[in-house]
Amino acid sequence: MESSKNPIGLFDSGIGGTSIWREINNLLPNESTIYLADSKNAPYGQKSKEEIVDLSIKNTEFLLKQNCKLIVVACNTATTNAIKELREKYNVPFIGIEPAIKPAALQTKTGTVGILATKGTLNSELFHKTVAGLQDIKIMEQVGFGLVQLIEDGKLGSAELDILLEQYLRPMIEANIDCLVLGCSHYPYLIPQIKKILPPDVKIIDSGEAVARQTKKILEKNNLLNKSSGQSSQIFYTNANPAVLRMIVGNSHIVTEEDF
Repeated sequence: MESSKNPIGLFDSGIGGTSIWREINNLLPNESTIYLADSKNAPYGQKSKEEIVDLSIKNTEFLLKQNCKLIVVACNTATTNAIKELREKYNVPFIGIEPAIKPAALQTKTGTVGILATKGTLNSELFHKTVAGLQDIKIMEQVGFGLVQLIEDGKLGSAELDILLEQYLRPMIEANIDCLVLGCSHYPYLIPQIKKILPPDVKIIDSGEAVARQTKKILEKNNLLNKSSGQSSQIFYTNANPAVLRMIVGNSHIVTEEDF
């Protein structure tokens, strides 16, 4: 099918979803991708459900105009608040991401799991439904206030991030967590700083690899996998300062547009 050569579209409220893009690109190097960084409206986690749905629709419309064959909602907040509406509205496969609470619940030995996520994710109906289905597991929830904005400002490795992470993670350590779920696609970029705070036996879990595997599975199921060995293209759109995006993805093709 000719449409198999069309790109995969991804969007997030900024640069965080590039952590998902990286896993997909590693697993599916033949696939072209178009990534939309809605940094102007970051973070989504502090917005209402209605605002998140509206922004997700706007982002989807942009990617569909670029002939994307599948869309990855590379944002936990947008997935947990808007993917149901997106799937009802558009006839294209959607891949969502949500906090890997279930894998953590299966792996924990202490029975206590920590989750660091945005307010929008932790307050969502989908998240509450997932947690309600877990038996005998204590979930320590923590909103990562300020983390996304510092990452978007290019302050990875900064003292400001260290201070916030210490504040958020110390109560979890004292509660004897042995798994920490990263419930925001920005947070994998904090792993080096998080590892300095957590005891070495605490496992850090994020969704990136699982999302990449699911993307491949859905492409195969819909006969959309690009089996051509031709050159793939990776294009990144941002509506804010491209410097931080460039710091993350290097010399990829970055397009700055004020309004998508």
